[in-house]
Amino acid sequence: MLSRSTSEASFILIGPDAAESLSGSLKNAREDKPKVHSSAEATYRPGSSPSHAHDWSAAGTGGLLTAHGRHFIDAYGRVCNLRGVNLSGCSKTPVNDDHDLFPVHSSSVTFVGRPFPLEEAHEHLSRLRRWGLTFIRFIVTWEAVEHTGPGIYDTDYLEYLRKVLSLLPNYGMTAFIAMHQDVWSRYSGGSGAPSWTLEVVGFDLMSLEETGAAWLVGVKGGGHVEVERGIWPCGYQKLAASTMATCFWAGDTFAPKLKIKSNDGSEVTVQQFLQNAFLNMWEVVARTVGDLPGVLGFEIMNEPHRGYVQLPSLHEFDYNSDLHLSYVPTAFQSFLLGAGHPTSVGHWTRSFPMPTRLTSEGVLNPDGKKAWREDGPTESKCLWEMHGVWGWDRSKKEGVVLRENYFTKHPMTNQKIDWYTDFYYPFVQKWSDRVRKFTGNEKLVFVEPIPNEFCPSSWTSERQPTSLVYAPHWYDLNALFAKAFGNFTVNVQGLSRGMFPLKAFYWGHKGARDNFFVQIKNIVEAGYKSLGEKPVVIGECGIPMDLNKGEAFRSEDWTSQLKMMDAMMSALERCMIGFTLWNYNPSNTDQLGDDWNGENFSWFSRSRALPASLLSYEQTSPTLDNGGRILPSIVRPYPAKTAGIPLKFEYEMNTGAFTFEWSNPNASAPSTGTPSIFSPPLGGHPILAARETEIYVPSALAQGRKLVVEDLDSNDRYVYDESRQTLFIVTGDTDPGAKHRVSVTLRPPLTPAFEVNDFMSDFGAQVMAVGVVVFAFFAYIFATYLR
Repeated sequence: MLSRSTSEASFILIGPDAAESLSGSLKNAREDKPKVHSSAEATYRPGSSPSHAHDWSAAGTGGLLTAHGRHFIDAYGRVCNLRGVNLSGCSKTPVNDDHDLFPVHSSSVTFVGRPFPLEEAHEHLSRLRRWGLTFIRFIVTWEAVEHTGPGIYDTDYLEYLRKVLSLLPNYGMTAFIAMHQDVWSRYSGGSGAPSWTLEVVGFDLMSLEETGAAWLVGVKGGGHVEVERGIWPCGYQKLAASTMATCFWAGDTFAPKLKIKSNDGSEVTVQQFLQNAFLNMWEVVARTVGDLPGVLGFEIMNEPHRGYVQLPSLHEFDYNSDLHLSYVPTAFQSFLLGAGHPTSVGHWTRSFPMPTRLTSEGVLNPDGKKAWREDGPTESKCLWEMHGVWGWDRSKKEGVVLRENYFTKHPMTNQKIDWYTDFYYPFVQKWSDRVRKFTGNEKLVFVEPIPNEFCPSSWTSERQPTSLVYAPHWYDLNALFAKAFGNFTVNVQGLSRGMFPLKAFYWGHKGARDNFFVQIKNIVEAGYKSLGEKPVVIGECGIPMDLNKGEAFRSEDWTSQLKMMDAMMSALERCMIGFTLWNYNPSNTDQLGDDWNGENFSWFSRSRALPASLLSYEQTSPTLDNGGRILPSIVRPYPAKTAGIPLKFEYEMNTGAFTFEWSNPNASAPSTGTPSIFSPPLGGHPILAARETEIYVPSALAQGRKLVVEDLDSNDRYVYDESRQTLFIVTGDTDPGAKHRVSVTLRPPLTPAFEVNDFMSDFGAQVMAVGVVVFAFFAYIFATYLR
């Protein structure tokens, strides 16, 4: 049957009795109406279309993927669930990186071949296609594009970038380009910006480590031993990264005296210089790849950071939001150290129950070296001393804070500052307008808040660029900090926001699944609440491979990693959102990990993979699985293209069984009120011109087993094509709001990898025994009293 006309309703449902007439009318519809999928025909057989579920090329989607409400939709109006990987962690560092020489030769680095040489592309892209991970967050850094100097772009890298991204549609892939940064730059302990950005502000690259302005051990190949583990995020609070972020976002406000000579010879403020250079670089990238069909959109900047903006005190950082580990100078102490004054700084170590505690102090920069260049724009003076934030009392030979709340209010107007509304939102809009001049409005814009913060309520519609996708990150911070995972997990997100501690503790694998779900759900629903109905993609989420002191590398027992990844994947699936896992790293080895700050997040290891000469590249080829470490928890079924609105999906990796529920759109459905993952809007959906739902079911699960498909209606039809790893379902009921359900099991089922335990399964007998004793005790007391 047909729904009401397109002028009265927001969708069209296609039923067998109306397929012929509707198909003809849609073929003659305006260009802004969707194409008609072949499944609209009454005689269509499931699986007759040539694509596969996880094919995001034009052949698989009928054209462009677009954002509508909280969903991505294809040209037929089907809801698309995108899941994939960050490609790749190795893109943070150049191909010719030399730990021993760093940071010299910064202008002669090359990123050509990151994430992999072109000749290896077929191997890696085929592997990701087999695993159903065809949505790519493609990592690019500012340094890769413009490392030699301002306005000097690496054309070899740009040529490589275009060539590798041009390959994606051949594998059914689509990507968004993420401009990656951590702690501003490799030269301040992370990744991202070129070395010259620090030099133009006045920093001496060769003095940053000695003065405590940056922690560089991790980018020099360290970070693997216990005393170095996990220190690198503290770099956000150190002088170099905090100063650079402050200058970039708010230099006009807080550093107006710092002027930089631009390429045309004129002097501009440091904010204008850095932002103009950043936008110019982005323009070059957009011109280079913006027309490619495999590029879905662009992400302005990975994990933006405020720097000192809104810092309430120069004498401390917020323990709840800023990691305190090893030597953590306050902002004022950083100023002193950078200015060449030896300063006693607190040293923090891991502890319990609080993550860290202050255990000692030590004098840093004992030789009194300066972080500021004599030939720089500040003439070796601290930038913040130059702006009167602090001064040096020569008679007392000590530093003095002059403006304690300098970064909380506008220095000239005394108006309260908000980083998001005053700096971030306007620049996102400016960047979006600039990029779209060269890509068109069909490309999507991916944005995220500061890490570990919920989407701010101030991000209202007038502050949003068009075609916005919300792409926050999520990690289990407790596991990352401890590098351990077991039966006890903690909701750090809740604790940092004042949750009663006992409510934040979870036991067993069921508890871990619930814990991760609650945290991710909070992030997603905060996005819906602030931004409205916008697609949410978790841009980064992952687990360390070196959990529990790297025990799995010795024992080959990956159960802890398997369980933790499953808990995270289960949570993501329950939230019904897309994601890009961190990370698939073609360069990863057991010994070096991802070779950046001691991290080891890649579940693919080059040292464990077969050589290319021994591989076959079909989707059904298990040879591609060699090198993967915890694939049963990663390579999972999922509804990729849904002819309707997804409602619920659950997968149990221990059995291989899953259920999926979805609904036909319904223009008359009432509003659900407060946005929730449990009640997606059924109204307002674009025209639905397909009846076929495509579910990715891995060959690795189905090989040698029978798929038992149940719970479909009697007039629904299906077929599973293992060669395409796709379960095709064509539904018969096209009534508005009609619900569909499919349950799939395997015969024989999988051998369970672990027990899904909880507190009662582990301690239920003891609890009951104690209960019986307590009951008996009180019964005895009561009986005695009655006598």
